[in-house]
Amino acid sequence: MLPGRTPGSWSFALSLERIIMNDHRKLGRELGIFDTDPLIGSGLPCWLPAGAAMRKAIEDYVHELERRNGYQHVHSPVLGKRELYERSGHWAHYADDMFPPMTVGGEEFVLRPSLCPHHALIYRSRRRSHRELPLRLAELGGQYRSELSGVLGGLTRVRSIHLNDGHVFSPPEQAAAEVSASLDLIEAAHAQLGIRAARYRLSLRGDGGKYVDDPEMWAASEAILREVLKERGQAYDEERGEGAFYGPKIDIQIADPAGRETTLSTVQVDLYMPERFDLRYVGGHRPAMVHRSVVGGLERLVAHLIEVHGGAFPAWLAPVQAVVLPLSDAELPAAEDLLRRCLAAGLRAELAPADRGSLGARIRAHRLVPYQLVVGPREVASGQAAVRLRDGSQAGEVPLERLAADSRPFA
Repeated sequence: MLPGRTPGSWSFALSLERIIMNDHRKLGRELGIFDTDPLIGSGLPCWLPAGAAMRKAIEDYVHELERRNGYQHVHSPVLGKRELYERSGHWAHYADDMFPPMTVGGEEFVLRPSLCPHHALIYRSRRRSHRELPLRLAELGGQYRSELSGVLGGLTRVRSIHLNDGHVFSPPEQAAAEVSASLDLIEAAHAQLGIRAARYRLSLRGDGGKYVDDPEMWAASEAILREVLKERGQAYDEERGEGAFYGPKIDIQIADPAGRETTLSTVQVDLYMPERFDLRYVGGHRPAMVHRSVVGGLERLVAHLIEVHGGAFPAWLAPVQAVVLPLSDAELPAAEDLLRRCLAAGLRAELAPADRGSLGARIRAHRLVPYQLVVGPREVASGQAAVRLRDGSQAGEVPLERLAADSRPFA
């Protein structure tokens, strides 16, 4: 039950109705963000045009945020030899969540369950000097999990995940600073996206063979994460059995409007894979490997954004940022010219001509669009447009360049 709500109360019914209306599985399809088809398969959603526009906006934002913070971007294949995942430890500790191998030319290949083994090999592609460290690599790449059909749902549990992943290779004594810097990035991105963390969780090793059996290594990694959380004054909960198989992690938990909690962003300290892949820098020293995901998987992120914003996304993230609304057919040529100028200025814009209904009906149909540009006889004469905001307020004649600047996450 929702906190503070009692069954049968008007407020409880209203909140429940809002939750149902904003369920991303319903609203996401209505908004043309994603869809699924049984011929493709369960847990394999397609990004429709509106969703693809949102995804590109998020990718561009995170890419620039990472670039400004010293990351270099790479691309790696979505599959690798079984031997790669045997080396990384995934095959021994994570095989139940992986797709089975496929045999090609007498060799076995596996769809990757994570990007970290590929980034470890990119690190060791050449000799590294201590002057290069910390080396920060980032990639938005596909990874695949063999989820059972019974747990799949919308965008939150899928088999194909597009993860904003990154790995920092640093001297062990600098790992704490890199963990803290990663948390700074996560908090900046969450603020930009309008996300509030439900809580921070220190996810630790549990019992059984799921975890690498090296208590000393686990203790060293855990000490780094605790040190960072203490220095930041960050409250957190501890949960055994939620760590990665190779080390502990800080999970930033989010909650949907119904109070259901899930993990979005993570930071991990890994002393295991650098040893498994024999990663070194000049002098024979072994780096620490900090895994971090600023916004997590795009599927889960967009599902959360749909429900949090109810489709009324921030202007920089909205699939359509501006709609051009001519009063009548007489203003159509001017409206088409304005549309071209909007597109040239970098706005995601579309035209809603008069043959689609009255001005009021068209405004209601585009109620989630941040900027509604009305073109009447006066605007035709001035060469501008009357800007109406989606909250119903009037902004007057605003230059397109200013609208475009206001619709970007970075000034």
